[in-house]
Amino acid sequence: MAALMWMLGSVIVAFIPLLFLIGYVVNKGYAVIVRNFPHFWNDALPTVTTEAGGGMRPAIMGTLLMTGTAAAMAIPLGIMAAIYLNEYGKNQRLARALRFFALVMSGVPSIVMGLFIFTIYTVNSGFSGFGGAMALGCLMLPLVIRTSEEMLKLVPNELRQASLALGCPQWRTVLTVILPAAAPGVISGAMLAVARAAGETAPLLFTIGLVYRTNFDLFNGPNTALPSQIYANATAGPFPAPQERAWGAALTLILIVMLFSIAGRIVAARFSKIRQS
Repeated sequence: MAALMWMLGSVIVAFIPLLFLIGYVVNKGYAVIVRNFPHFWNDALPTVTTEAGGGMRPAIMGTLLMTGTAAAMAIPLGIMAAIYLNEYGKNQRLARALRFFALVMSGVPSIVMGLFIFTIYTVNSGFSGFGGAMALGCLMLPLVIRTSEEMLKLVPNELRQASLALGCPQWRTVLTVILPAAAPGVISGAMLAVARAAGETAPLLFTIGLVYRTNFDLFNGPNTALPSQIYANATAGPFPAPQERAWGAALTLILIVMLFSIAGRIVAARFSKIRQS
């Protein structure tokens, strides 16, 4: 009983700053969005940051495009790397080296990823949304690898042995037995990586530049994102208009991340029902 009370108390203490932070952002951002709805989500950004008015449509679309592109690159690569590490490489020298580099990459500051992409891509090709997507993908990749490998380790070996005993080759066992069994945890890990990438600011400062209109072309021209706009408006000085836009953009980013998380939970629950049936 004492241990249970201790754990409950620890959870409550951990949730207090989180609830305070979310409540404060909602309190500040909700009024801005409601007062300017639907213009806040539909209009373009003002050309002068200190001016009143304008919306976050270019930043919202840029966030969705870059995060989606980064996820399309990092999640398949991360899952395939995890499959190799857990099902094929195991304790081989190459597998141990890959695990080590994935662990190191997961601890690298995000600004270093931005500088890396700036050096190898942006210097030659200029500012673009694809550069930002590459930087976010580099941040997502090690997290997807580590979480996916841990989920694959939780699949009972009896399932592998039963599939192999029935004559299925290993690649088919992985695709039809192991991955469906580990899918809920793999999807949750992927959504965690997406949520982290969607809120990163430092890598985008060196890769996407600045734009005031929506740019759907990831490969040509600069772009923008919600984290960049939060930073730009919050540091624009003691002017009420950019401060309000920063709070509204922060709440919008929280809503987008929450929608990603809910979608991941729904997909994971669907896979769990299919597996149980």
